[in-house]
Amino acid sequence: MLELLELLRADLDDRGLRTAALLRRSHPFDKELQIAGLLHCLGSLLRLSDGAVTVGVAAESIRPLLGERVARLVRLQAPHRPTDAHAGRRDGDDAEAEAVATLCQARDSAAAAGLDAGVLEDWRPLLELVAAGACRAGSPGNARDPLGSPRGSSGPYRTS
Repeated sequence: MLELLELLRADLDDRGLRTAALLRRSHPFDKELQIAGLLHCLGSLLRLSDGAVTVGVAAESIRPLLGERVARLVRLQAPHRPTDAHAGRRDGDDAEAEAVATLCQARDSAAAAGLDAGVLEDWRPLLELVAAGACRAGSPGNARDPLGSPRGSSGPYRTS
């Protein structure tokens, strides 16, 4: 986790922070989507020895830590990915296609100047929460809100 945070500190224009902040506002219950927004520029921060930027390598590098869904969202949101828009999607997975579209829209909107996105350290607890959810035995990467609402839930927090 520390290495990931150090790598994200290299994002000098805070693209990831701004994208994640927008997603936090628009989709407060989808923690994995927010983390994918934070990490969407990881491909440009991870430079291979030949200087190439590879979104697939970035996605695979975070899969063990943050789970399948976060890795898939990071891979599918790449602005210059091949035209196989359905790569990595399961048949009938309209919710996932909507999540990718939402992530792309937030990524593109985050380019606007003046958005106060906070600081990277504010995202550490959420990164740890999603990582813990991804590492749970039998968990398919379904990160849960600390109060119990599942990701993507449109309902209020459970109080019991």
